[in-house]
Amino acid sequence: MMRGVHNWAVAVRKPGSTVSAEDGDGTLGEIEVSTFPLRSALARHRWLRVPVLRGIVALGSSLAIGFKALGISANAQLPEEENGEKGEGSQTPQEIPAGVWAGTIVVALAFAIGLFFLLPLGLTSLIKGQLHSSALFWVVEGLLRTAIFLGYLVLLSRIKDLRRVFEYHGAEHKTISCFEAGLPLTPENAQRFSRLHPRCGTSFLLIVMIVSIFVFGAVGLPAWYWLVATRILGVPVIAGISFEIIKFAGRNRRRGWVRTVMWPGLKLQLLTTREPDIDQLAVAIAALEAVLAHETPGSLHASDLVGVEVVA
Repeated sequence: MMRGVHNWAVAVRKPGSTVSAEDGDGTLGEIEVSTFPLRSALARHRWLRVPVLRGIVALGSSLAIGFKALGISANAQLPEEENGEKGEGSQTPQEIPAGVWAGTIVVALAFAIGLFFLLPLGLTSLIKGQLHSSALFWVVEGLLRTAIFLGYLVLLSRIKDLRRVFEYHGAEHKTISCFEAGLPLTPENAQRFSRLHPRCGTSFLLIVMIVSIFVFGAVGLPAWYWLVATRILGVPVIAGISFEIIKFAGRNRRRGWVRTVMWPGLKLQLLTTREPDIDQLAVAIAALEAVLAHETPGSLHASDLVGVEVVA
């Protein structure tokens, strides 16, 4: 998935031959590209552009686009079914029911909040009496949250079925870096670049873990129900602050101290990306070219994408 200034696109490779690719005889399916206009609330409402608030709005939009892109990708892999009403042998594409997909999104968001915010709070509360300090409480909670996050990424990186997802993630990064370098968008050119990118969502999530320590530290130790409420309601604020940090880092990544600060997040991408092959890079390039084709000719420069590709 690629996102520009006024448009976004998702490219998927349709299922090809059923022959096992391990034999070297498998054929690749065609690349299918879908392009959509980007109706940003930030462009329509100036008051939403204040720092932190603009990050919350942008990230909400990015999540919506990301889930829609995942839905398109998942539907593209479903086999076509026969449609008797249109004649024998007629095929129609299957789709995941909207209700099922909406339920999946709700469960995923609830799981993330529970795992990364409520679980660390609950575990730290078990030893609250031994800490004797609100400052020590939020430090321990923050360290637990970060440890759970890192452990979760390690487990994901070991799941074999997610390897291709991580390879396409790396293809997105390489393609964007190739465009930013001003080189022609070819798989061979993109392959030369690193699969790590400073505006990756993995780096963003690590910043969220760190920022949350300071934000929740300011809350102190109120009653347990207020603690739970702050861990839920504080998520958008933390996300907005983290967005500003990673946007600043993206614009100033040539500065030595910025590269030093962002180094842990970059290395963390070694868990969430894999080296893509030429065919996967072709899919990523198709998505980016679709975005560029729908922008005003000559108006979109690489610098315009800075701070936009946050969740890829």
